[in-house]
Amino acid sequence: MRHAFTMEYWQDDGWYVGHLKEVPGVFSQGETLDELEENLRDAYELVRSDLGPPPVPAEAHSKPLEVEV
Repeated sequence: MRHAFTMEYWQDDGWYVGHLKEVPGVFSQGETLDELEENLRDAYELVRSDLGPPPVPAEAHSKPLEVEV
């Protein structure tokens, strides 16, 4: 499954530095924009695999919730 995220980036001392807007904590850098993109993909995969699904107690209930954005 593919997800689309927004990459925000800037240059700092000759390096491209960036993060994924929608995923807190996913930051990286690269010597080129292509390298930054690759590094952000790798960082996302690491965060995603580290987090895994959150623990949910057996007695948990669910219901729809609307949030205005």
